[in-house]
Amino acid sequence: MNLNEIIATNLKRLRAERGLSLGKLSELSGVSKVMLSQIEKGESSPTINTLWKIASGLQVSYTKLIDEQIEVPSVIRKDESARVDHEGYRVYHYSTANPARDFEFFNGELDPHAEFTSEGHGVNTHEYVLVTKGEMILLYGGEEYILQEGDFVHFDCTQPHTYKNRGDSMTEFTNIVYYIG
Repeated sequence: MNLNEIIATNLKRLRAERGLSLGKLSELSGVSKVMLSQIEKGESSPTINTLWKIASGLQVSYTKLIDEQIEVPSVIRKDESARVDHEGYRVYHYSTANPARDFEFFNGELDPHAEFTSEGHGVNTHEYVLVTKGEMILLYGGEEYILQEGDFVHFDCTQPHTYKNRGDSMTEFTNIVYYIG
């Protein structure tokens, strides 16, 4: 579903839940009935300002208009994830960023005595890493951070960084890359 379809579906649902006519929502939001109707039909791409006005009129956060509603749990099996291999490092990609979701979710595996270096990601990105098995060393900004099982680190991933496993068993970690709007 594209973003206009998501917004259309959410606007119809939120307006109906509140028992609001297009006219009443127009009064509450300051957005014309014609524009609201076009948005509900998916015929218009509303600006952020328009979304904010509508959200204010509905008394919800604007993300309620742009987030795809989940009807049933979405299950992705490890063997169904997008897997990328790189010399002793495997990453399983479970969800991608899109206009309604500003993060990606990964699970990483680092073989004994292996390392992986990232040259950095795009502007305004952060990583959130939780070590779930073993020990991992994060090399970042000339510093070395030793992370044990259960440890968490958050950093600006626009900079180069390296994950290292100096141990004799595999290291596993969960990684979320967040794209700051």
